[in-house]
Amino acid sequence: MQMDYPELIGLAAGCCTTAAFFPQVLHTWRTRSVADLSLRMYLLFTLGVLLWLVYGIHIGSLAVALANGVTLVLAASILVMKLAYDDPSRKGNGRRPK
Repeated sequence: MQMDYPELIGLAAGCCTTAAFFPQVLHTWRTRSVADLSLRMYLLFTLGVLLWLVYGIHIGSLAVALANGVTLVLAASILVMKLAYDDPSRKGNGRRPK
């Protein structure tokens, strides 16, 4: 597979957007604090990244497939931590204490 200029730009973009997840994964792992993370957002985001991965494989784009494959692992790990560490006592009417 020959790398062309747009594919290299895609790889660079994928590295940047994927690397942006590392601080959140590390922070969540270390603190086990997931109270401010949206379960719905991570469910929807993880599904979207999975679909982008399938799309990238389908069109044969290394940049799209690689970036979304790594992002899927990171987003899914945050999702798993959200499910594992979430405090059920915070569930309620959505109002913040005064």
